[in-house]
Amino acid sequence: MVIAGVGENGGMPQLRIALAQINATVGDIVGNADLHVEWARKAVEAGAHIVVFPEMSLTGYPVEDLSLRETFAQASRQGVDDLARRLVEAGCGELLAYVGYLDLDEVGPRDAAAALYGGEVVGRQFKHHLPNYGVFDEHRWFKAGQTLDVVRLHGLDVGMVICEDIWQDGGPVTALGEAGVDLVVAPNASPYERSKDDIRLPLIARRAAEAKAPLVYTNLIGGQDDLVFDGDSLVVGADGELLARAPQFVEHLLLVDLDLPAGGHCAEGEFEGLQVRRRVVSSDPVPAYEPLPARISEPLSDEAEVWSALVTGLRDYVLKNGFRSVTFGFSGGIDSAVTAALAVDALGPDAVYGVSMPSKYSSEHSRSDAEDLAQRLGCHFRTEPVEDMVRVYVDQLKLAGTGLAEENIQARTRGMLLMALSNLDGHLVLATGNKTELAVGYSTIYGDAVGGFAPIKDVFKTHVWELARWRNAEADKHGETPPIPENSITKPPSAELRPGQLDTDSLPDYPLLDDILDDYVEGDRGYADLIAVGFEPETIDRVIRMVDRAEFKRRQYPMGTKITFKAFGRDRRLPITNGWREGDQR
Repeated sequence: MVIAGVGENGGMPQLRIALAQINATVGDIVGNADLHVEWARKAVEAGAHIVVFPEMSLTGYPVEDLSLRETFAQASRQGVDDLARRLVEAGCGELLAYVGYLDLDEVGPRDAAAALYGGEVVGRQFKHHLPNYGVFDEHRWFKAGQTLDVVRLHGLDVGMVICEDIWQDGGPVTALGEAGVDLVVAPNASPYERSKDDIRLPLIARRAAEAKAPLVYTNLIGGQDDLVFDGDSLVVGADGELLARAPQFVEHLLLVDLDLPAGGHCAEGEFEGLQVRRRVVSSDPVPAYEPLPARISEPLSDEAEVWSALVTGLRDYVLKNGFRSVTFGFSGGIDSAVTAALAVDALGPDAVYGVSMPSKYSSEHSRSDAEDLAQRLGCHFRTEPVEDMVRVYVDQLKLAGTGLAEENIQARTRGMLLMALSNLDGHLVLATGNKTELAVGYSTIYGDAVGGFAPIKDVFKTHVWELARWRNAEADKHGETPPIPENSITKPPSAELRPGQLDTDSLPDYPLLDDILDDYVEGDRGYADLIAVGFEPETIDRVIRMVDRAEFKRRQYPMGTKITFKAFGRDRRLPITNGWREGDQR
């Protein structure tokens, strides 16, 4: 496969394809339709013949149980018909636009995509493979499709598959390969996971070979609750060659010119159990034109990718839910420092309100590190001591010397103070806990666990340090002030709820703890597996029991951006009332 060029193809038909990598908002059919018109215009201005939008781009994704509301499904279907007419009015009538949406027929709700051309729907197709693992619950939300609509544009046959249809073997891609097409478009809404972009390209190359045609993969970008989409849209030739690649985590119109050998395909009927249907909208080939140079964006480095995911997830959660500012505790520790840097990168310094809430156990370096952090970031900062407020609780309830009860009053007082400031000024409160703490229950319900969003909820503690060092190094590289105080990175972590307290008083060292959690939580390994890896039995018992007993805390913790294969919440869902304890049966 080669990029189109005048005189290179011996008269092969040419097409310019636009991949519209957009940030849709779930439920905002009107606003999303406006986005489609805007980006379709850009595609036309760039000379595109086809524009491919992501999966369910008109409704946003995932719509979850909105799919079960008949009124919403009807509005979505009507929105597609309206959009077809709007595209003509916007001068895009001769552009073949693939738009994802929610459909509803006599069978039930459908994850659908429509081909729009000349003011009408010229093709309508439903996702065949419905994922039901990890974050997906599509057997609950949708019914599977059994038809494939092939549209002939300028004498070239364009087939379509929807997201999971390329992630599973067999089915639509194989059927199109057998029936014959010149091009396959694939609208996607593929949530981000760390290093997932390394998986996509080989997968899409295999599917293009199966289809015997180039494959155009367009993915969403943006945050939706705890999910984030990274874009990374791709075009791959039938021979597996990468022809174009969009940047990650930004809205973008990727353009690619293709030479496509018109195969004169005409087969209809059943292939792989799917009914292939064909429709001709234009037969005349496009006159030869000068092609654009191909653009292949380099994937981000691992830390840049994760940081971008966390920034995007936080920004979109805040803004799409109508907030304009955030507040949280500036403790001087690494977690609040990384959260603060993320918040400033996501929203700007003027939207971040840090609060130092020292108690009688707070060290001087914690106070000074918190102030240093605010100065480095240029954000708002205030100090609200909690010692007097805590004393009222301790004296009235006679908590002095009670240990955990007295310690947690400090955390809960801080939580109450932050929520009061939220009510007063309209800020969204952020929880600053990390995945390691959440795994073992090292947090206080109604204390440091308060808030509406938890930006680093899916980031292990050791990874928090790695991100901090990376972000500071990036600032150095660009001649900027490193946002995170060095002391916040290097000092031993402590909740500072009693004299001389360190996290290691209650937990194994974080590198060891994260190694065990990676196997137990991420890998679902059992006790015997952990022993075989080489962990000490006593440490395994201790960690497993902490994890299993903390499920009730995780259920009450705010949502946060998913970046790992198995995030708490959507991915890992265990019963709270649970008599099974890993290792008890040995």
